Amino acid sequence: MAPGPVSGATTSKVDVAYRTIRDRIVSGQYTAGYRLVLGSLAKELGSSTVPVREAVRRLEAESLVEFERNVGATVRGLDPVEYRWTMETLAVVEGAAVGQAVALLGEAELGEARRLNDLMRAELRELDGGEFDTQRFSQLNQRLHRTLAAPCPNPHLLDLVDRGWQRLSTLRTSVFSLVPDRTHRSVAEHDALIDLIASGADASVVEQAAREHRAATLRAVLAHEAAAPPRPADHPLTTIDQETG
Repeated sequence: MAPGPVSGATTSKVDVAYRTIRDRIVSGQYTAGYRLVLGSLAKELGSSTVPVREAVRRLEAESLVEFERNVGATVRGLDPVEYRWTMETLAVVEGAAVGQAVALLGEAELGEARRLNDLMRAELRELDGGEFDTQRFSQLNQRLHRTLAAPCPNPHLLDLVDRGWQRLSTLRTSVFSLVPDRTHRSVAEHDALIDLIASGADASVVEQAAREHRAATLRAVLAHEAAAPPRPADHPLTTIDQETG
């Protein structure tokens, strides 16, 4: 059970700990399975373990953190069901937003989308060389998608798209770290989508292409999750000593 409310300076320390840990989870700095050592975090933040523990409980309520027996608090991995629902919804609303944006996407916006995709392509050389920055690749990917959807004149639709992106951040797992093969296909699909828009294709055709691009990522991730073996009992995460703070 989570501890009761705290007040004053302690509340502020809870907020600091909460924002710090949450930002690191959402950004990908803390990956799935990362163990949150309360004592170490408290020392880093200059507080006792009490506000850190409260912050971690708040993150547990948001499904970003889970508690494992004999391990303690760890960053929660991908929930395939939640991911599927989020991606299915985002495919619909983002596809619609890009479709509505088509008439307003000019050379500047398409040029920016191509630039971002070229930067993603450059990152692939690092992947092939064994030094791939998943976080940067994911950030570039999100910026590209936002660039194509941003001119959509329907603010309610854009709000739904933004909520979908926020939800993906909460789910917190970079699909490109799970399915590296998806990186090359994603960049190629971006090229095809941008070319389709530049060719003057009908909005309905662009909407369907944008939707299929998102659906392809969903299929790749779900296939990976279905094929992944369960974590063995001697996995390092299950044998590490627990620090309760």
